[in-house]
Parts: sequence; structure tokens; C-alpha cells
Amino acid sequence: MKKAFIILTILIISLGVASVARAGGASLYFSPNSGTFFIGSTFDVSIFVNTGDNNINVVQVDLKFDPKKLQIASPTAGKSFIDVWVSQPTYSNTEGTASFKGGIPSPGINISSGLFSTITFRAISPGETKISFLDSSRVLLDDGKGTNILTSTGHGVYILSIPPPEGPEVFSPTHSDQNKWYKNNNPTFSWVKEGGINNFSYNLDHDPQGIPDNVPEGDHTSISYSNLEDGIWYFHVKAKKAEVWGGISHYLVQIDITPPAGFVPEIDPSTKTSVLRPIISFITTDNLSGFDHFEAKIINITPDENKEESGFFIEVVSPYKLPSLQIGKYLSVIRAFDKAANWRDASIRLEIIPGGLGFSKQGILIFGFFLEWWMSALLLLLIIILATGFLLLRFKKQRVLQLEIKERLERREAELRKEAEKIKNITNKVE
Repeated sequence: MKKAFIILTILIISLGVASVARAGGASLYFSPNSGTFFIGSTFDVSIFVNTGDNNINVVQVDLKFDPKKLQIASPTAGKSFIDVWVSQPTYSNTEGTASFKGGIPSPGINISSGLFSTITFRAISPGETKISFLDSSRVLLDDGKGTNILTSTGHGVYILSIPPPEGPEVFSPTHSDQNKWYKNNNPTFSWVKEGGINNFSYNLDHDPQGIPDNVPEGDHTSISYSNLEDGIWYFHVKAKKAEVWGGISHYLVQIDITPPAGFVPEIDPSTKTSVLRPIISFITTDNLSGFDHFEAKIINITPDENKEESGFFIEVVSPYKLPSLQIGKYLSVIRAFDKAANWRDASIRLEIIPGGLGFSKQGILIFGFFLEWWMSALLLLLIIILATGFLLLRFKKQRVLQLEIKERLERREAELRKEAEKIKNITNKVE
């Protein structure tokens, strides 16, 4: 009987352990998780769920993609194992996000490759791009508690390329690389004229699959545009031969003439310090071509006829520890570049002083030693406690000394009174 009880206990524990082990294996992944697609085309990416041999009843999928490379053309397409969508799928082609949440009535579903949803993306600019699941994605166990058992997520990496020309061969002497951003907003386009061609039609817009009208523009093979706004532009051209319009060729140009966002550098420990190698921090962003790198330059502005000339800009990363400086005044210039070679400067003044007392947002500098504010407060409290103790001890000693002097005076007065009494007695006897 005892042995049977032990075996039953072991079985119950084993089942519990197995249940815990099973409740940790759900995964989300994309299909296809890679591929090459042409700019302007659309492609489907399906989201699949593996419940890890568990019964689940809720799936929440939050996605992140690069809105400069992709746009969602349709958030839902095809079939899904979801019975009830808790909320309508939402997406933002500005932020590059998408969110889906659906459920299945109890007892839920147990599936190894369940199609959750399919999203149709449109490729809008060339390069490699990635689609990934956000940490807020969840797969909930049908246990009445909503236990999240999502333990692994995949991601998709896709190559977006420029389609081959279907019409005249197009090139640009001003914007020769279609994968590169330029700060030149005056592009020129040229194309090849084959035999028998008597006319062309072309236009420039933001549509990767734009179509020129059928109005002839002449037989010239070059056109220039000026003062285009920032963004991704597509030049489209087609040729007319024997009164028949041919295929369309597309040429992409990426224009960014706007410098990175403004920023304010910060110096640690402070802009007035005895530290000979302070640290300068800086950060910025760029909305179009994207941030590329920082460069820095230190200018000695100390009034001195014999000082050295200012140095050159060098590439740096934040936080940047300045080279060893001497006592004096300096101007630190940080230059931020985007991928189109636009740049923006930000500067901050710095003064190196002899070792002594200095203050900053982070703490106090005392003779070259930096103390954070909490350490400074603790040190000040300790000084106050010690000073208070010293004053109390001094007061106590003074009080004791006063009492001793008073006692001595009282004893001396008593002695004098006794002596005076003796003298008085002697005088009375003599009389």
C-alpha cells in the first residue's frame, strides 16, 4: 500500500513537470522568411503559430518593419485559424507597425503550423529590410489564467531590388546610383534611343509603378528637373515606334537636402572643470536618408597670441572622451552627417580650470575628484554630524571646566571664611 502511494505520488509529480515543460514552447514565425522582390511589386508574408503541443486560445501579434523600405498594402489576406478577432487589425505605414489580436473559444487549439494571418507588403525602396515580432507579442494558454507561453519568434529578411528596364535604357549623370541618397535636388535623366524610335513620353512622381501618358514629348533623350522636394522619386519613360508605345522603364532617385535634427551636446562632469579629459555626449536623428556618423573638432579660444591653430574634424562616437587639454577655454564642435552627406553643427563651450571646486548636474568636483550628488549629500551629512558632535563635546568640556572652577571658588571662599573666623576668635581673646 505504501509502495503504491509512492508510485502514485511520483506519477502526479511527473505529470506536473511535463505540464510545466509543455507550457513553454509556443513560437511565431514568418513564411517566407526571406526572398528577393522588385521595387513597386507586392508580396505576401504569412504569420504562423506553433503552439508547442499546448492548447492556446489567444494570439497577439505586434510587428515592426522599416516604413522607408516597405508599406502594408493589405493587413489581412487569405485564411486564418482565428475564430474571433478581438480587435480589428491596425497598421501604420508611417511608424512601420502592425497589430493583430484574435481568439479561439475554449478548449482552444493545439497546432504545430497554424496560419494566423497573411500581410501583403509593397516594396518601395531598394536594399535589405527586416520584419520582426515585437516583445509585446503573446500566445496565451487556455488555462483560465492567460499564461503567456511564447518563447521564440522568428524574423524575415528580404532583398528589395530595382526591376530591369522594360522600355528604353535609363541612366542619370547626376544620380548614378539608385541605392544612394543625394543632397542634389536637381536631377537629370537620360535614355537610349534605338533605331526606329520617333517619340518618347515620360513623367516624374512618387509612384514606383507610374505610367507616362500617351502624349508625345519629342525625340530628345534627356530631361532635367530642379528644386525637387525631399523624398523618393521615380522617373518613368516609354518610347513610341511605328505608332505603338512600348514598355515602361523606371528610374529611382532618393533626395535628401535636409540636415539631421538639431541637438545639444553635454559635457561631463561640467562645462567648467579641472578634469583634463572630460567626456562629451551627443545624439541626433535623421528622418529621410538616415543618420550616418559624427565628427568632432576642439578649438582653443583662450586669449593667447601663441596658441596653436585649430585642429581638423575627426570621426567620433558618443560618448567621446576629449584629448588631454590644458588650462584654458575651448569650443567643442560636433558635426552630424546623414547618409546624403548633409551635416549640422552643434557646439558647446568648455573651460579647464586649476584643480579646485566645481559643480555639474551629476555632482561636485573637488580638486580633481568627482563626487556624485548622493555621495556629496552623504559626505555633507557626515560633516554635519561630526561638526555637531565636536561642538557638543566642546560645550560639554567647557561646562565641566566651569563647574570645576565654581567648585574651586566655593572651596576657597569656605577656607577664607574659616580663616577669618579664627582671626576673629584670636582677636577677642587678646582683648
